[in-house]
Amino acid sequence: MSTEQAPPTLEHVAKVAGVSRATVSRVVNGIRNVDPELREVVERAIEQTGYVPNRAARSLVTRRTGAVALVVSEPTTHTDAFPGGVFADPFFGRVVSGVLRVLGPMDVNPVLMLVDSEKARRQLMNRLGQDRFDGVLLISIDPRDVLPAQLTMAKVPTVMFARPVRSIPISYVDVAHQDGARMAADHLVARGCKQVATISGPLDTPAGQDRLAGFRTAMARHGQAYVPSAEGDFTQTGGERATEMLLGAKFDGLFVANDVMAIGALEVLRKHGKRVPEDVAVIGFDDSGAALSCRPQLTTIRQPVEDMAAEMARLVVGHIGDKGRDVTSVIFEPTLVTRESA
Repeated sequence: MSTEQAPPTLEHVAKVAGVSRATVSRVVNGIRNVDPELREVVERAIEQTGYVPNRAARSLVTRRTGAVALVVSEPTTHTDAFPGGVFADPFFGRVVSGVLRVLGPMDVNPVLMLVDSEKARRQLMNRLGQDRFDGVLLISIDPRDVLPAQLTMAKVPTVMFARPVRSIPISYVDVAHQDGARMAADHLVARGCKQVATISGPLDTPAGQDRLAGFRTAMARHGQAYVPSAEGDFTQTGGERATEMLLGAKFDGLFVANDVMAIGALEVLRKHGKRVPEDVAVIGFDDSGAALSCRPQLTTIRQPVEDMAAEMARLVVGHIGDKGRDVTSVIFEPTLVTRESA
């Protein structure tokens, strides 16, 4: 006869916690009107007994799958900004880390998906229509992308990383781009830079527009009425091209709208005999892994990606639990990280 111990049940948890089976069931199924202290007692009992909820049975009660899609939506024809190895980018590792921080303890699984074609979009929408996912965490910066609007029209609980390009009723988290650009301007001026230039991001994206506008406004307050600029595309190659375009202008400070483009700028400045920071001080934006891997290490504006992603997860869980909840935005504050380049 087998001596294997039977797995713990709701009844076991209820006995250890000293509550009713119904109370344990409400906690396990995420019912919101449970006293916080009582919920904590039940959660401790769950941990003590090693109880594992039956996901299939729970989904019959809650009509939830316990999974959300973490979607990177990119254009069908794209540049290096979102290459095929998109999930190898350290930025996405930071996003996943923040999402897991919140969803892990809730027993909700994020499923990473790359939506890079019309076929992939249809497949995602079909899976959502079949209730394969409870909601969507969406990263999309392409102005042509129709997926945000499709998700909104289908009333799928969705939260975006960054403000959508089009004005649609969708929740999102973002960083205060203009404030970050102002910090860059103030730092260059404080260093003694007299003439500065900037490489913007794509000007059909909110981040590209806001970072350029914030930098120009801040420099105007410092008395520099004209800031030479060149548009980049958030790739290293784009940063190299934009820097070459700017070399005809005289500048001793350069603000680049993301770290990856700033790496390209450093390469071109080095090629033309410009010392950083002695001849040109350079500041990036994001505080990505690229900021530490280059020489000199990059002074940059940090956006708290992990915290932003964690808030995305909290928001989508709230929308899943209450599909009538109003859309909202949460804006995070950037910080200046000073290193060798400025």
